[in-house]
Amino acid sequence: MEEEEQAAVNFISCIAFVARGIAKENPEKVNLSPEELNRIIAETKSELRDGEEEEEMKTSDDEAPSENDENMTQPAPNNGDEYQFDKYETEGGQPGMRIGDVAVAEDDGQLPDEEDSEAEDEIIKRNDNLILVGHIEDDAATMEVYIYNEQEDSLYVHHDFLLPSHPLCIEWLSYDPGSEEPGNLCAIGCMDPIITIWDLDIQDSLEPTFKLGSKGSRKKNKEKFGHTDAVLDLSWNRNLPHIMASGSVDETVILWDLDEGSPHTTIRDFNEKVQTLSFHFAEPESLLVGSCDGTVKLFDCRATDNSHSEFTSWDVKAEVERVVWNKHNPNCFMVSTNDGMMHYFDRRNAQGPLWQQSAHEKEVTGLVLAEHVDGMLCTASADGTVKVWDYDQNGATLIFAKHLKMGVIQNIQECPENSFILGVGGDVRKKNFQRLNLLDYEQVSNKFKDRSLVKPEIAPPTQAMEDMEV
Repeated sequence: MEEEEQAAVNFISCIAFVARGIAKENPEKVNLSPEELNRIIAETKSELRDGEEEEEMKTSDDEAPSENDENMTQPAPNNGDEYQFDKYETEGGQPGMRIGDVAVAEDDGQLPDEEDSEAEDEIIKRNDNLILVGHIEDDAATMEVYIYNEQEDSLYVHHDFLLPSHPLCIEWLSYDPGSEEPGNLCAIGCMDPIITIWDLDIQDSLEPTFKLGSKGSRKKNKEKFGHTDAVLDLSWNRNLPHIMASGSVDETVILWDLDEGSPHTTIRDFNEKVQTLSFHFAEPESLLVGSCDGTVKLFDCRATDNSHSEFTSWDVKAEVERVVWNKHNPNCFMVSTNDGMMHYFDRRNAQGPLWQQSAHEKEVTGLVLAEHVDGMLCTASADGTVKVWDYDQNGATLIFAKHLKMGVIQNIQECPENSFILGVGGDVRKKNFQRLNLLDYEQVSNKFKDRSLVKPEIAPPTQAMEDMEV
């Protein structure tokens, strides 16, 4: 029995931090009326029927045998839902529409003192971080919202959202389409091509706030748009907040207009799936993209539309796993690849990297250039190790390495306020997520503690993006 339990799927696929002081102290709770719950169930059933009919029509149109191939074996229809979560899917609303608008509060029968006690436990403090964790456990896909308090050294799951399919990436955005106030939303890319947007100030939601993309329906005359395969990475443009970029297995990057809920530009300059992408932290027009075709491309979004792109390209001769900008040097960025290498570039040098170095035995799945500690680099790998490096323009020196016994490490992210705090996700059932404080290790503390809390000099956004009609 124990062997069966250990063999089950249970891993963390993606992580994102939310800065302190953003989340509501008391997130709104959704209690659906019976009528509203029945509506969601009816819509879900209708969509499932539409999806099955679309697949049957597609199979009939595209794969029906002709006179010349009557003996050929036809592939079985595939609804693209490997984890069978399509029963939870709905079309959702338009940008700005909230499930809270149609929810009602219900009496749960608790005594007042029980309610007060639970309310106290659920309060989010101003010095709490949210940590958003994509979790796959057996047949369930969820995003768990952890509360982390550095001062109290506490970490626990506050609430979670059931997701329609396996989560692959999470991006936080302080933007709420249709509202004049900043938002506290997150976008999630999944095995399914539809990107879902969730409001982190509402818990117990059954539906996302809105969705980006549509599979279309010939029966309902709905247009198909957006990605056609899994979404591998997302990047929100903090300087042009109604824009978000997504990269997909379908070998495209889409620039989404969040106000319209639709694609503004689709970039197709890739020969393999798009694994990673990142907008520049101070230049809203600069988008860095890494692909499994072995290239890294820096796009000027002012000169990019659906038929033409302007970019600088570098060949790293391996599948790109991660790209990240150096906030202490706006011209430099780092790339990690599936052959265990890391490459450091200056975008002004089109010939190649300033240096490249072997970092791990397997693919480098996590890459962090510390925002608050100049010269500190953290890497993580499918080999199960996390490493800390001291780097500059000439290379990197290994300072610390630790095997975390978490199996394959899928992702690492730094705390927005403290670069020594990392969230780490792996695939060992009983130890698949942990908070790592690098100052607990003498080698790191001795090397970097005097560099702590260095604030990078980030130039204000330029006017360049005014030329981009978005």
